Amino acid sequence: MPEMNEDTLRELPVKEGFRLRGTDMTRTETFTDAAFAFALTLLVVSIDAIPSTYEELLFAVQGFPAFGRACALLFLVWYGHWNWSRRYGLEDFPSIVLSFSLVFVVLCYVYPMKYVTSIFVSWITEQRLDAGATINSADELFGIFTIYSIGFVALCVVVLLLYLRAWAIRDELSLDILERHITRSEIGSWAILASVGGLAVLMGLFAPRHPLTVPGWAYMLLPVVMPAWGVLRGRQLKQLMQQHA
Repeated sequence: MPEMNEDTLRELPVKEGFRLRGTDMTRTETFTDAAFAFALTLLVVSIDAIPSTYEELLFAVQGFPAFGRACALLFLVWYGHWNWSRRYGLEDFPSIVLSFSLVFVVLCYVYPMKYVTSIFVSWITEQRLDAGATINSADELFGIFTIYSIGFVALCVVVLLLYLRAWAIRDELSLDILERHITRSEIGSWAILASVGGLAVLMGLFAPRHPLTVPGWAYMLLPVVMPAWGVLRGRQLKQLMQQHA
């Protein structure tokens, strides 16, 4: 971790009120980016081999929406790690271990994520876009959502722990009051994501097998809770910025 003295801090670029301590790519970040790129490759390869007929091409195209949703989720996690890297510039042992853990979970999570996104796209399009994923029973549906949600929780928890690591050494990083507020906001955001995923896991394990209790419904909380959290923390940040202007 680079030494943070007053001269160094003044020279740092600032983004949205946060001084970026990690403007240079570290080996850990490079390794993590490469792993995410490989995960995207696995998503593409899992669609199928290169189509050799028009029918095979149409079938492959049907998988694009599911691929897009899976990419969006990977982007969410990658962006969380990228933001963390830029803001804190940490490459100590705990940060390296957590980044490696993130890579491990991402690579293990690729196929359950693709499977669930394929099922979701098939369901909302009434099987007009069939990416090849099938469910034969309610037990299978609840089971795959449980596996998916465990992976989702693991991803969110690892990113949460990265931000908690930065918070634990906030004095060494010389985080000011605005940066501490932003760090706590990120901790809250990832805790909410992990909690919703945890609710989905509990529904998958213990809820009765009924269409209204499918674990996927738990994620419908996110479009409500996450914006509300963002608005609340955003208003508090503006007040802090006005007080310290």
